[in-house]
Amino acid sequence: MAAAAGRAGLGHAAGWKVFQPRPGDHEKYGGDPEQPHKIHVVTRIKSVVGRPYWEKKIIHDLGLDKAHRPRLHKNIPSVNARLKIVKHLIRIQPLKLPYGLPTEEEMSDTFLTSRGELVIKRYLRPVEQKEMKS
Repeated sequence: MAAAAGRAGLGHAAGWKVFQPRPGDHEKYGGDPEQPHKIHVVTRIKSVVGRPYWEKKIIHDLGLDKAHRPRLHKNIPSVNARLKIVKHLIRIQPLKLPYGLPTEEEMSDTFLTSRGELVIKRYLRPVEQKEMKS
């Protein structure tokens, strides 16, 4: 009873902490806090059946209706706030570009792997043969 009375007087500012990443988080999960990645690869890995309506709405708004289908989202505070609410249902990875940024012509030859890599798969094009005069 005394503990409850003590907590009641703390108020919002003294009783709650704002989320702060721990110093070891960057080493554990990878990434550089000085240069964060620009794009998240977000994949839903758990079902939304039985989850509250607000979590279902966030999952739908992020385009994660189908499980194990990666979606790309910007690494901005408004998106990150929504991802934090459903973090137990999703996997977030940085977008990796092992072959560099694709050009406009290469965009049709790119695909996203399950590890969050945007791979450019170049297909061989048939060579046009010139007619030979005999």
